[in-house]
Amino acid sequence: MEYMLALLQSPSAWLALVTLVAMEVVLGIDNLIFISILTNKLPESVREKARRLGIGLALVMRLGLLATASFIIQLTTPLFTVLGHDISWRGLILIAGGAFLIWKATREIHHNVTPGAGEQAEDGKPSAVTGFSAAIGQIVVLDLVFSIDSIITAVGMTEHIPIMFVAVIVAVMAMLFAARPLANFINHNPSIVMLALAFLIMIGVTLVAEGLGNHVPKGYIYAAMVFSAAVEGLNMLSRRRRGA
Repeated sequence: MEYMLALLQSPSAWLALVTLVAMEVVLGIDNLIFISILTNKLPESVREKARRLGIGLALVMRLGLLATASFIIQLTTPLFTVLGHDISWRGLILIAGGAFLIWKATREIHHNVTPGAGEQAEDGKPSAVTGFSAAIGQIVVLDLVFSIDSIITAVGMTEHIPIMFVAVIVAVMAMLFAARPLANFINHNPSIVMLALAFLIMIGVTLVAEGLGNHVPKGYIYAAMVFSAAVEGLNMLSRRRRGA
């Protein structure tokens, strides 16, 4: 009790909380884009359920990993060396997750560039590249990767577990609040889908690079994303003006 009161009265603890919430929200954007693209391919009747379940699983994973924070930190211990780079369990998870993200985004781009590719089952009916369970399974894989990265970031920023818990819960609630507007926006603007998939490939490459021990400053990644989104916003405005 005294520990919690001390945290509530500490300006540095509040500053750490605000900083960590902001960081967790930014890290959650990648996760949210992936969930939005995947769930938009599901029948409309189950999209909202899939989004909520995907984000709920992200919260459960993050809180579960926080409860084992000391174990998560050990995931950074090098297991072996490849070409002069130390590879840890965290590195292997990031490499696998990044490779999966690159594969998935590339596949989705192919489906967008070649309409109908892979969309028909043997009986001629639309296939569920995106059946509900398949979509949730893929979301779980990426939730795990993003959760581990998120928790390691949190552990590196503060030593107070309550602050980490609050920051993670607030960030995931923000994801939940933004999920439907983001998914609808992506769904109603087809050109945004391609941009979002390109973002996912870039994030996947970054995860692989991080897994191999090459630190990529997140500021560069998000600056590139903001710049690209601003250019696409101008393109959308231009198209609407011409169509008016």
